[in-house]
Amino acid sequence: MTALHIDLARVHDMLDDEGSGSTEFRVLVDRLWPRGVKKERLRYDDWDKDVAPSSDLRTAFHSGELDFEEFSGHYRRELDDSGAARALRQRALDAGATRLVLLFAAKDTEHNHAQVIRDAVAEAGD
Repeated sequence: MTALHIDLARVHDMLDDEGSGSTEFRVLVDRLWPRGVKKERLRYDDWDKDVAPSSDLRTAFHSGELDFEEFSGHYRRELDDSGAARALRQRALDAGATRLVLLFAAKDTEHNHAQVIRDAVAEAGD
């Protein structure tokens, strides 16, 4: 399989950032558009709502009903069942990307859905 480097970036840290070039594919991986962010201020190539967690799962995680480990397990099953991570990887490769940047709005940079997507996309290439 073709090598694809996968990075995570918080949307609010990337406003007005022009990126590193044509081999980079930036994808917003949130189901909802980030609050307070104007679309023209964020450079992105795709907005993939299908790869985002289901509304029920997202709500359970944000309410504290699920801890990150439980959320990750449920979410990984969603990704595996839907094939969304594999499809995202393929879109990035079809665009000629060598670097995939997953854009997310969560304040917690250590425990969020983009972490799970990164792992699923990476494993889709194995």
